[in-house]
Order: sequence, then structure tokens, then C-alpha cells
Amino acid sequence: MKYLKNVATLKLDTEKCIGCGICLSVCPHKVFDLNPGKVEIIDFDACMECGACMMNCPVEALYVKTGVGCASGIINGILGGGGECCCDKGGICA
Repeated sequence: MKYLKNVATLKLDTEKCIGCGICLSVCPHKVFDLNPGKVEIIDFDACMECGACMMNCPVEALYVKTGVGCASGIINGILGGGGECCCDKGGICA
């Protein structure tokens, strides 16, 4: 699943990263990969800005401004708050 190109707020501080791999486990769209000792962003445009990686990073190496991307649109749509889903026409993300 791809969203708008180059607009995600996701940032990775490789200096802080300890390569624990937790972000790989919690990311629903496989945005990250683990290279020897460090995590890297391999699919930036797949980030839906849910914040799971940032909230679970033990060394605060990840930042994403939650509530501005696809996840926000989906949640607001489900809760009746309006907003468009950036996924397929049925509102289902891959």
C-alpha cells in the first residue's frame, strides 16, 4: 500500500537506534528493515503515521506526527468524524 509520495512525517535517528527491531514487529506496513546493527527505513511511502514504532522504541530513535496521515483518516471515518480514507474505495488498508 502506498500513500502520497514523500509526505509522511516519519524520521529515524540512526545515532540513537540500537537495532532492537521492535519497530519491525509493530509496524503494520513493513516500513523498516534491519541491517547489521541498525534499523533503516525501506518503504517511507508505506508509512500510515500510526505511531506504533515511535511509541514502542525504547531509545526514542523514531518520530512520527500521529494523527495527520492515513490512520487518522481511517479512525475518523469509522468514528463518524468525516474525513477521507487514503486506502481503497472500501476503506480497507492492505
